[in-house]
Amino acid sequence: MSMTLRLDDEQDAELTALAAAQGISKNEAALRAIRESAARVSSDADVRRLTREAIERYGPLLDRLAQ
Repeated sequence: MSMTLRLDDEQDAELTALAAAQGISKNEAALRAIRESAARVSSDADVRRLTREAIERYGPLLDRLAQ
């Protein structure tokens, strides 16, 4: 599947600099940025879920300890 990515001049310059710094093509730099962002979003969601579970499980104990 192909896709056109429309960038303004500043965004293109940033992508060019990112690709050059990593020694990769602009296409590969964009793909890596997408993968890294997706991984962060997934990781953040996991942290939120685990935090909710910990609060549900240990919330009453933490409340008692705080008193």
